[in-house]
Amino acid sequence: MTTGRRKSKRSTRRKLCSPGRPPVWQRENLCRFWQEIAAGLSSEEAGIVAGVSAPVGNRWFRSSGGMPPTHLAPSAPQPKSRNLSFAEREEIALECARMTGVRAIARKLGRSPSTISREIRRNSATRGGDFDYRALTAQWHADRAARRPKTSKLARNQPLRDYVQDRLAGLVATPEGVAFDGPVVVWRKRRAVHRQSRRWSLAWSPEQIAQRLKVDFPEDPSMRISHEAIYQALYIQGRGALKRELSACLRSGRALRLPRERARNRGKSFIEDALMISDRPAEIGDRAVPGHCEGDLILGLGSSAIGTLVERTTRFTMLLHLPRMEDHGKAKSLKNGPALAGHGAEAVRDAIAGTIMELPAQLRRSLTWDQGAEMAQHARLRVDTGLDVYFCDPQSPWQRGSNENTNGLLRQYFPKGTDLSRHSADELSAVAHALNTRPRKTLGWQTPAEALDRLLKADMIDGVATTG
Repeated sequence: MTTGRRKSKRSTRRKLCSPGRPPVWQRENLCRFWQEIAAGLSSEEAGIVAGVSAPVGNRWFRSSGGMPPTHLAPSAPQPKSRNLSFAEREEIALECARMTGVRAIARKLGRSPSTISREIRRNSATRGGDFDYRALTAQWHADRAARRPKTSKLARNQPLRDYVQDRLAGLVATPEGVAFDGPVVVWRKRRAVHRQSRRWSLAWSPEQIAQRLKVDFPEDPSMRISHEAIYQALYIQGRGALKRELSACLRSGRALRLPRERARNRGKSFIEDALMISDRPAEIGDRAVPGHCEGDLILGLGSSAIGTLVERTTRFTMLLHLPRMEDHGKAKSLKNGPALAGHGAEAVRDAIAGTIMELPAQLRRSLTWDQGAEMAQHARLRVDTGLDVYFCDPQSPWQRGSNENTNGLLRQYFPKGTDLSRHSADELSAVAHALNTRPRKTLGWQTPAEALDRLLKADMIDGVATTG
């Protein structure tokens, strides 16, 4: 038998290379932290309540991408009793300091002697050559051993990663294939999504990408990934599969998941002599017949605006170019005079008429708008286009649900607080084409362009059959 052998040689734990020092918090601190985050506290406040400093709380929040790990979420089940808890490890440390035997410790804790023996060998501090059991160090070693060293699917599957990145960061292009780079965007790690330009991209959502993989690769099971895995690859530090900069291509533009804020709805003035939404026929409400549209304006800096039209059945989107008048910013606007910002009643009427008349007759049935002054000439619009114009109730944007959802998608390209008048008609056409070629969940993962094309072909076939 070799003399002078260190007891730590009998440790069953693999050798560590510069492991650092054990953390000053435990699972209980992390669980309390995420409970407070779920209750609405900031990361700094939640860290203080959990018993750590504010910078540590902020670090936890950022390293997890703004969402708790599955085993630390408030809804996660408690650890099974077969695992030693931190309280039991503290009791083991106290008894070891009193030189209590392994079997006596096991009887006190109601555990098997072999469990206590393995715990001391595996998780003791061995730097001094002996087994120096401390609860904090033991818990640290146990947590490290319990980690699951698994490479993410995106990191090990190059074709799948390329597919995801292309759908997230592809360039916006017109139907003719002319690409637009869009505004120059500087990555700031933790992005402020409002009041600055956003990156233009194809920007399919992670759920759209995950579902479209089943359509594009029906026979290839390796080309499958959940939308949650894509979000985690973007948000969680250390994954390394996707660049964090690609989070700027998401609809929200956030680099972290953040609690949602309540939307602020602004009411608009009532328009006289208008048909209300309660007067709409039932066929419009159930989306059974195509050709019924919803419309609105999205506003930007300096009272700039872009008009939006969405066909209810196919969600096909059309954008209205509303350039400012030449005297905007030079001459003082007159009361009851023309709207120099470009989205007055006459300009909006002409833009709607010019766009809607390009559609086939079967797609020009009705238009639903909110109660805004830009629709003051709705009666003349009805005469010029044959559209029945209906108006929503005050402060009821959900009555134009398809249009409100589309406006949220468009904010990825035209964020609040930016000058929308700088975008040309060709650029608006490119953005509309990007939306119309994105698969939609409500359409069974078809694109709006595909759904519209299918309806038009079906109508042509029915017309030929009727005349024949």
